[in-house]
Amino acid sequence: MLYDKLKSYKESGIYPFHMPGHKRNDIVNDGILPYNIDLTEIHGFDNLHNACGCIKEIEKKAEKLYCVNRTFLLVNGATGGILSSIRAMTNFGDKIIVARNCHKSVYNAIELCGLNPEYILPDYDEKYGVFTSVSPHKLELLLTKNPETKLVIITSPTYEGVMSDIKTIADICHRHGAMLFVDEAHGAHFQFSDKFPNEAVKCGADVAVVSLHKTLPSLTQTALLLTNNLELSEKLQENLSIFETSSPSYILMSAIEKCLDFISDNKSDFEAYTNRLSDFYNDTKSLKNILILYNDKSFLENCFDYDFGKIVISSAETDISGAELGKILREKYKIETEMSYTDYVIAMTSVCDTDEGFGRLKNALFEIDNSLIKIEKNYDDYNFSEIPERNFNSFQKNSFNSEKIMFKNAQGRVSLEYIWAYPPGIPLIVPGEVITDKLINQINILLENNIQINSTKNSMPDYIYTAEND
Repeated sequence: MLYDKLKSYKESGIYPFHMPGHKRNDIVNDGILPYNIDLTEIHGFDNLHNACGCIKEIEKKAEKLYCVNRTFLLVNGATGGILSSIRAMTNFGDKIIVARNCHKSVYNAIELCGLNPEYILPDYDEKYGVFTSVSPHKLELLLTKNPETKLVIITSPTYEGVMSDIKTIADICHRHGAMLFVDEAHGAHFQFSDKFPNEAVKCGADVAVVSLHKTLPSLTQTALLLTNNLELSEKLQENLSIFETSSPSYILMSAIEKCLDFISDNKSDFEAYTNRLSDFYNDTKSLKNILILYNDKSFLENCFDYDFGKIVISSAETDISGAELGKILREKYKIETEMSYTDYVIAMTSVCDTDEGFGRLKNALFEIDNSLIKIEKNYDDYNFSEIPERNFNSFQKNSFNSEKIMFKNAQGRVSLEYIWAYPPGIPLIVPGEVITDKLINQINILLENNIQINSTKNSMPDYIYTAEND
């Protein structure tokens, strides 16, 4: 409906004395950028922050497809939904429980909202260096120890596709009087095949965000906020008006609409997609040195469930790193993967992938596999399954004198910056936490493996802003 209105308006002959400044003219004259359907909130085109017309119809379409009571369109990515949801579900100073492997946008929300986090470490697979599921038992112990907890935040699926038991976790949270927010950014496709795990809100989460652009055919920055908790709807809308742009892109909103239409009209494509995935996993079981993680039964024993749409290619038992494997795939085979880490590569798939694409990846892996040697590695060097000592909460960081020092000399100092590897964008240390020799060594190993390390003030990898450890 919105897309058709945009096309019709383009052809109407109406002159645009309004934003955007390109006035629907293709200034590069190549037909690639859709200038001619880029509009603002003019008459008849609804308003994202008070939807009652064509945008409201897109929300209703999403609610029907995802089987939820309320959906909000997100054009600032899942990040806007994460910030808005956490602020809507808490008050300043609240105690919350947060899975330590959450995306940095969750940590930004904690800082902005002045929250007091208690961290829970998901289980960790030391062999492959991957966080697995959040333990419901450990969470219940933590909630019992912290009865004032207002909100629990977890990521499921993780970047590697690992799922937690959302139904059991939601039941535990609600029994202890806490709400549950799930960063489900990488699980937008779950609803559309029973071969994938169940969607978080369906399992009892109070609120979840899904990124359409990650695993479905939509444009970058498009996402949805999902909830069955209608009592939260007004607060969610209020906070979306704070964190989401007041000039939302009609191109992005129409992309959401066309993505939802695609899902409705092409349900059989998801069966073909999951069949391609199953064939790929079966065919790659015979790799000798490289391992596709979800083909390893011992790894699966550590996971509640997993999204097999994430192909996690492990080089943990070979003589190359994940970064080297990613480079070979890129330079020799013209295959660009989503992420290369210390000892694995992630190939993200979607319903739009082809037989030819899966075949190219499979053939490349078998060729590479034949050139590798199986070896043992020391995984303790980059095991991040510890929570650093905390001196103060992140929102208090501006109360301390800042000193820029060389990172290699920062042992014992308190960080005033977030440091994270990107991707996946999970903080390795948070403002207020103490820097240790082990952390310095671990980050140096990541750098040696050509993993990109970022920090809040772009001082890394050479320098870091710190305070004294009082």
